[in-house]
Amino acid sequence: MNSQSVEQYMAQLGQQARQASRLAAAAQSGVKNCALLEAAVAIEDQASEVAQENSRDLDAGRTAGLDAALLDRLELTADRITAMAEGLRQVAALPDPVGEITNMSFRPSGIQVGHMRVPLGVIGIIYESRPNVTADAAALCLKSGNASILRGGSEALHSNIAVANCIAQGLRAAGLPETLVQVVNTADRAAVGKLLKMPEYVDVIIPRGGKGLIERVMQESSIPVIKHLHGVCHVYIDEQADLEKANAIAYNAKTHRYGVCNAMETLLVAEPVASRVLPELAKRYSAAGVELRGCERTCAILGDITAATAADWDEEYLAPILAIRVVDGIEQAIQHIEQHGSQHTDAIVTEDYGKARKFLREVDSSSVMVNASTRFADGFEYGLGAEIGISTDKLHVRGPVGLEGLTSQKFIVLGDGHIRE
Repeated sequence: MNSQSVEQYMAQLGQQARQASRLAAAAQSGVKNCALLEAAVAIEDQASEVAQENSRDLDAGRTAGLDAALLDRLELTADRITAMAEGLRQVAALPDPVGEITNMSFRPSGIQVGHMRVPLGVIGIIYESRPNVTADAAALCLKSGNASILRGGSEALHSNIAVANCIAQGLRAAGLPETLVQVVNTADRAAVGKLLKMPEYVDVIIPRGGKGLIERVMQESSIPVIKHLHGVCHVYIDEQADLEKANAIAYNAKTHRYGVCNAMETLLVAEPVASRVLPELAKRYSAAGVELRGCERTCAILGDITAATAADWDEEYLAPILAIRVVDGIEQAIQHIEQHGSQHTDAIVTEDYGKARKFLREVDSSSVMVNASTRFADGFEYGLGAEIGISTDKLHVRGPVGLEGLTSQKFIVLGDGHIRE
């Protein structure tokens, strides 16, 4: 495709999505659920075809020299294909937020005023590597009454189209237009640029991927963006912490999984307990193969570890590397998080109720936790059923973005011939 034909193609997708979004907003819950359940059956029935298309992408990725981590995210194993189908069924089982009416109250004039939850309209999703995102994103957008335009990475093009074909079968079976879920079928990077410049067709953009992708979207988009740039998450062990709890939480937050945005990247420890908690934690981290980088006071306690540089406090490692800083107390911990955090997820370990409340109130992150691992910052763990990503924005949604996060609210007014005097 040349640049002109890409532009025309993307405009066509936008027009079709805008038209389809009106039908999505009006679709009954049963119809949307039917589409999701039929799509789940299609994925299971065509698992071999999906796997075959995924093999094409994997072969091309190996030839192109993709690293092992990228290839792992790209691969659709039999279990991952089954999980995609199960994910569609789980979304179908979730309550439908569209049309929910809340906060109705009578005003002195006699009218009733309240809120109704409504879809956002057309959602553009730009993502990398993981083809299972195609199913997850399509399901969440459909259930929340939105049309979607999905632009996956070029390395997963055949896989994404195969999954999208299964979604299309589900839509047809439910009597809904296939244009409710459209996958961009070109690897041309110009398609992303055009998608970011179509406010007449697209209402919101959600990027899922590395820092480079999200920075590009932030710089180029003329459409509102729901995103998080990176996850520099902290655990602060207070001097009033239960050290057994602290040990378990700090270990889990770092080592449960490394390449995820809610993994702890910096451990902060109050000076009065640092010499008691750090040696035991260092042994556990060492056994797990975690490289430690510490401040001057940390190095004095632990001895032969790497001295942290200024850059370490701002780093999202996504790897078995941990920065550790000994702080004077909660005030310095909060100051460190404010200066170096990414407003993603931060936790305090303490038995002091007042300090817990202070941390909850003053740490300005999308998830703030007391005596719990940062790894809980997840839509499923929060009871949302599924998530399309985690937002560190303040508008319009913050934290894990589930079905409700893909909707907005409008005021509704009920009267009985009322006129304003």
